[in-house]
Amino acid sequence: MANVIVVGAQWGDEGKAKVVDLLASHADACVRYQGGHNAGHTVEWQGRRFIFHLVPTGILRPEVRCFIGSGVVLDPEALFTELAGLEAMGVSSRDRIRVSYRAHLILPYHRLLERASERRRGAARIGTTGRGIGPAYEDKVGRRGIVAADLLDGDALRRKITANVARVRRLVEAEDLTAEGEAALDVEVLVASMREHGEKLAPMLADVSLELDALARAGRGLLFEGAQGTMLDVDHGTYPHVTSSSCVAAGALTSLGIGPRRVDAVIGVSKAYTTRVGEGPFPSELEAEPAAHLRRLGGEYGATTGRPRRCGWLDLCALRYAARVNGLDALALTKLDILDSLPEIPVCVGYRLGDRVIDEFPPAARDWYAARPVYEVLPAWSRPVAGARTAESLAPEVHGFVRRVEELVGAPVALICTGSDRDDIVVPRGSILRDLYPNLD
Repeated sequence: MANVIVVGAQWGDEGKAKVVDLLASHADACVRYQGGHNAGHTVEWQGRRFIFHLVPTGILRPEVRCFIGSGVVLDPEALFTELAGLEAMGVSSRDRIRVSYRAHLILPYHRLLERASERRRGAARIGTTGRGIGPAYEDKVGRRGIVAADLLDGDALRRKITANVARVRRLVEAEDLTAEGEAALDVEVLVASMREHGEKLAPMLADVSLELDALARAGRGLLFEGAQGTMLDVDHGTYPHVTSSSCVAAGALTSLGIGPRRVDAVIGVSKAYTTRVGEGPFPSELEAEPAAHLRRLGGEYGATTGRPRRCGWLDLCALRYAARVNGLDALALTKLDILDSLPEIPVCVGYRLGDRVIDEFPPAARDWYAARPVYEVLPAWSRPVAGARTAESLAPEVHGFVRRVEELVGAPVALICTGSDRDDIVVPRGSILRDLYPNLD
């Protein structure tokens, strides 16, 4: 059985969940390796929409075991709310989820810190979701974080919460705290609520690294699911307008405590155009009205926050960069059907910087903002992509588009998504996915 990492190759929101959902039907375990409940992974099936924030997408496949690794920052309340929502929709989940003892927890004071930080930044704000993700990772790196295992040790839990609350009070002493803010800094309230969460979470806690190693040694197939995307990676993204974790494929290894020899392939997911949420550089971003048109066509609003996404044409320079830093074996292209009604299909093949043109994503932040896209215009499809499920049913222009992407990115396209439904997928002949999953439909 294959062990495969699925990673976002843009600024997140690429449609990773649909790819993970398909591959999970041929895996034994699905593992979320980074991020928090700022992620929003969506699968549409039989007229219903399933949105995942912390729970691995593989939970929709009843036979698949699901894991949350130590690289995830976990808000226990958000997890229990999500599990209850899934159970209300008929998805049995609690007995199939294991959470790493080492996963760091998000507490209410993390949200308080994040809101205060964004206010202080003013015009230089990052554009976060305000869910406490960044401050929780700061506590992790600052060696003052509270991990899931602490919920089982009342003395350690109280000691850590007391110390952290004292520190947070100093940081927000100039803030005009609301009742919610005061509650976030009440040690007794926090200790009581976290102990309650601990009782509910205890049956799910596990040594995730050990269990995944046992599955791999037994020849079971593992599917690793990332959140956000390469261009939001804390090391390799458009810093400082990034998330606070390692979104790239290598982040799966450090999060889960597995070695690189366990991985058989890395699949990057990209839309047929580009979107971004929040602040930060975006070289191929469209102006207001064209962006609004593409947003309407693609329904580009955040699954977690509902925020409108910024929209632009497919940036093949950024995608080639993502292929390099992730070591992509192949690409999955999503939302090709959104381009069905367009008269032409522009793609960004370079950037103009002053009097020169470059074809690689620049390493310096000042160039991200100064770069002006150089476009190559590809022909529109002669018949719609929407609903296609075989390569033969795709128009010649779609095949031409795919070939051009492969040429400029340096990775083959192994999967094409042609609509919102779970089954609107084309797996071309010769796809690496057919080698990894011989029974793939």
